[in-house]
Amino acid sequence: MRVVFAGTPEVALPSLAAVADSAHELVGVVTRPDAPSGRGRRLTPSPVGEAGEALGVPVLKPGHPREPEFQDALRALAPEACPVVAYGALLPQSALDIPPRGWVNLHFSLLPAWRGAAPVQHALWAGDDVTGATTFRVVKELDAGPTYGLMTETIRPDDTAGALLGRLAEGGAGLLVATLDGIADGSLEERPQTGDDVSFAPKITVDDARVDWSQAAAVVDRQVRACTPAPGAWTTYAGERVKLGPVTLADGSLPPGEVVAGKTAVVVGTGTQAVRLGDVQAVGKRSMPAGDWARGLRLRGGEVLQ
Repeated sequence: MRVVFAGTPEVALPSLAAVADSAHELVGVVTRPDAPSGRGRRLTPSPVGEAGEALGVPVLKPGHPREPEFQDALRALAPEACPVVAYGALLPQSALDIPPRGWVNLHFSLLPAWRGAAPVQHALWAGDDVTGATTFRVVKELDAGPTYGLMTETIRPDDTAGALLGRLAEGGAGLLVATLDGIADGSLEERPQTGDDVSFAPKITVDDARVDWSQAAAVVDRQVRACTPAPGAWTTYAGERVKLGPVTLADGSLPPGEVVAGKTAVVVGTGTQAVRLGDVQAVGKRSMPAGDWARGLRLRGGEVLQ
């Protein structure tokens, strides 16, 4: 099939590469517009945009996919299908109608669980044991279109959102190509999603990522891993924000938020048992082991994170 790939961040690159290497004809790429980046705030193409340029195919960067100029350009490329991974903009019906075999999305959850922008983060935070990826045809309702195929992935006890998403991106690339193959040869049938077990995964904000030390230690652990690397779990000490890397469960208990810095570990109280801090990063500082951070502040015990 003639296909136009839509995606924006780095997580979409394995799928773009797999589609480009497949039997399908990649005739273009759609991505979000260039955005300011770095200290100089220079306009920089998205990872998918940059990869599309390197592949030598037309790269479309509409401000919004409802723009008539974009839809005319997409129509001129005459795609039969448009595979999508983390494009980042809602597609209007007028755009959905252009490829006769539809827009085929790779979503990083086992639909209908965790529809939305942050499925991997929510699966981790909720304590799911298994997640995966699903391919489906895009419709106007969020992540509600009929499905084609899926893969499963076990969530490991030490998984961060970044690590888990990396595995799903690699495995999902093969699933996306297999789905396109099945659509092309007619061997795949759409399966409507049922209304059972629908859950939603909205974007996790910086405010959401603030740790509540009164929560159980297991919940704090999952929250920090779910917010790693972005937006980054955080707390405050002496009114200053401190970003937290993954924590581990520790023996004993302390009042919620109370810090004890020993020779080999820095532990903090939660609503249940204590947790051991990993790396921390104060405002304007580099990330460092919690022990170095505590020694620099000369913590003596009894201090509180909030």
